[in-house]
Amino acid sequence: MLRLDVLRAYSRNDVRDGLFKTLEGYKDLLPASKTAKIFLKLNLNSNMNALTGNTTDLRVIAAVIEFFKENGYSQITIGDGTNSGFYRNNISVISRLCIDKLAKYYGVKVSDLNYAEPVEIKLESGIKVGIAKECLETDFFVNMPKIKTHFATGMSVCLKNMVGCLVGQENKRKIHVRKNLAQNIVDITKVVKSHIHIVDGLISMEGFGPTRGTPISTGLIMVGADPYLIDLACARVASFDYRKVSTLKTAEETGIITGKYHTFVADLNLSGLVKKFKEPKTNPLVAFIHHPKRQKYFLAVRNTALFNYLCSLKFIENILYRTGLRQDTYINAEMVFNGFSLNKTLCKSGCTRCRDYCPTGLRLPDVIEDRDKGCIECLYCFQVCPTKAIGFKGILGFVAEQLRQYDEITRKVA
Repeated sequence: MLRLDVLRAYSRNDVRDGLFKTLEGYKDLLPASKTAKIFLKLNLNSNMNALTGNTTDLRVIAAVIEFFKENGYSQITIGDGTNSGFYRNNISVISRLCIDKLAKYYGVKVSDLNYAEPVEIKLESGIKVGIAKECLETDFFVNMPKIKTHFATGMSVCLKNMVGCLVGQENKRKIHVRKNLAQNIVDITKVVKSHIHIVDGLISMEGFGPTRGTPISTGLIMVGADPYLIDLACARVASFDYRKVSTLKTAEETGIITGKYHTFVADLNLSGLVKKFKEPKTNPLVAFIHHPKRQKYFLAVRNTALFNYLCSLKFIENILYRTGLRQDTYINAEMVFNGFSLNKTLCKSGCTRCRDYCPTGLRLPDVIEDRDKGCIECLYCFQVCPTKAIGFKGILGFVAEQLRQYDEITRKVA
């Protein structure tokens, strides 16, 4: 039986109340033992936070952790195998996105799957890849992707998010080399059994994703057990031809997605939620190099010691970024957070946006200057304040680049 729940949400309270109510309907799937291992597989693609449409929203993560804890589960781990470039440059995305601080706040474990113990499995294409042992041996696997466009696959939601289960750059590289990326992603999805999928569509991404696109307000969360059904529904939300999403096209060609899927999604009530996402169009150079017939040769060169050295040079990195061959910028400067300030003359009476976006539910802006009240330093309140009444004290570091690209639009979209 096909089932998919679509929640409308904006604030932290919307997220928490909606997820608690919805997940009650999935209790038959939960482990009987309260000491069962629960793994929340996030989407931590880069150090650009959820407000840019890039990564899983901390409010969604917090609500799911609270649900499991309040239902008596004690062995909860959150994590992902983050973007290979950050891994290669020894940059902790988990730290920069404050995933570690959120985990500490709730008393749960955190794991960067790039450093996990690998279990070698053979995909149907014949390649052997190392998948993180904790993804295969957990008792209950929750996939928590973001809705966003992706220049290589069309869209990145449940299916594409499974790539993060691969350990390190070498294993992620392998799935591009033989056969095609979409088929290998489908094969990984068959191997790593997700019990439930919770999709963050509060702020999504359109355009040249998964990092350099534009945030778009979609105000929804999807919950279900079938990743193919959810991804198909997300394509409808984005007004995408599903056949342009390579993972969905492959799943249909191999008989996984059938007519009943299309009928279900066509009948789904998405009134007011369907948007017209800009497609992830690339420039001619990127399209040429990343064409399936040529990409394996590019990857072979990209992963040599010489090429990695050249890419470490700032001017080469800038060339790659400006040409679109690289989606991310790897900035080594860390943020130094010394707290927030509040300009009360700019703070609008009755505006609750900072409170609505606080993952830990702090009584903002009342306690904005008190760091000991449970602040995890995620900067959501600072980045969504419409009047810029909340000031940052310290050194922005890598965050300065995010503000350069997204500051104005983030405040509008939020």
